[in-house]
Amino acid sequence: MESVIDRAFAAALYGDGDDGLDTGASLLAAAPDTDADLRRRGEEYLHRAWRHGWQPADVVRLVRRDLDDPHVRLAADLIRAETARYAHLPPRWPAQLADLGPDGGSGGDRGDRFTRATVHLQLYRLLLRLPPIEPAGPPPGDTVPGPVHGEPRTLTRIRALLAKAEATGYPEEAEALTAKAQELMARHSLDEALLAARTHAKDVPTACRIGVDAPYETAKAILLDAVAAANHCRAVWNEAFGFSTVVGFDSDLESVELLHTSLLVQGTAAMTRAEAGQRAAGRKRTKTFRQSFLMAYAHRIGGRLAEAGEHAVREAASEAAGESRDAAALLPVLAARDVAVTDHAERMFPETTTTRVRGVTDAEGWHHGTAAADRAHVAPHGRGPALP
Repeated sequence: MESVIDRAFAAALYGDGDDGLDTGASLLAAAPDTDADLRRRGEEYLHRAWRHGWQPADVVRLVRRDLDDPHVRLAADLIRAETARYAHLPPRWPAQLADLGPDGGSGGDRGDRFTRATVHLQLYRLLLRLPPIEPAGPPPGDTVPGPVHGEPRTLTRIRALLAKAEATGYPEEAEALTAKAQELMARHSLDEALLAARTHAKDVPTACRIGVDAPYETAKAILLDAVAAANHCRAVWNEAFGFSTVVGFDSDLESVELLHTSLLVQGTAAMTRAEAGQRAAGRKRTKTFRQSFLMAYAHRIGGRLAEAGEHAVREAASEAAGESRDAAALLPVLAARDVAVTDHAERMFPETTTTRVRGVTDAEGWHHGTAAADRAHVAPHGRGPALP
């Protein structure tokens, strides 16, 4: 005999429209003995999502975009419970779980029984419809525990420099701090590459996903593409699900995440200041100004980041020659890593397209965005980011 929860799920998750949802929620509201099974089903849907390539941050980002706060709280609660069963988690998962925030109790247990059941079913309908995506790492349960390392001192210094750049109100100081951070990132990448080559370490490319949220997501994706390219990585934007997958070596991926976040903060602050000046002058085209500003900012950033990276390579080669080391070994090592990253990205995404950039219609916004990028001291060519 079909159970209450099976009948509720058949109506709400596999039917169309809100009528089926109401029917399913009514059935669950009238059957308190289904509560434990209801939560267990949610954890099963999450387990299925992990096996299909999704990660906690991806799920929460999509729930936040498409549903409401009660659904986000419920998703976070279910994720904590489901991931607690694993002895070891993939490398980037603990940080994602920490970003869920403190456990506030059962996230879906607010309101009357009908309301709570509705929240559960709406979330489960979203989870059930998640398609398989390219995995950016192993799922939980397949993870082999490795040595735990503290953060390299270089990354700690980079974090401090970028934090100062975000906090200062002086453009020239932000420029100097950000440029120094990118040079440190480039040197850190070179040191890691040379160390791996000398020790014959089995260092291989991997991937991470970074959220690219509306509004102005095209500009944000182009900015991430520029930061990734400057740090020897490849970025592929999934517009439908609001993230880019960045492929590269672990040390470079960390740099991309840090710098992209910082540049978004700096760019948004500069845009807000420029927009205030435009409004004071009587202009009201806020949306077109912002879009053009961020497009210009993103296009300009890449070249400046590349300059800092090339400077670091030249300095490293010069230092190696001065210390009687094999400076000629540096470029082949970097070239081999670039090939490895490209091969890994092409295996993950055998078919990609490039987007056509549209909507840059505000000359003042473009001018201010370019100036802000120059001050940040940190464009891909006139193409959009890669798409799977």
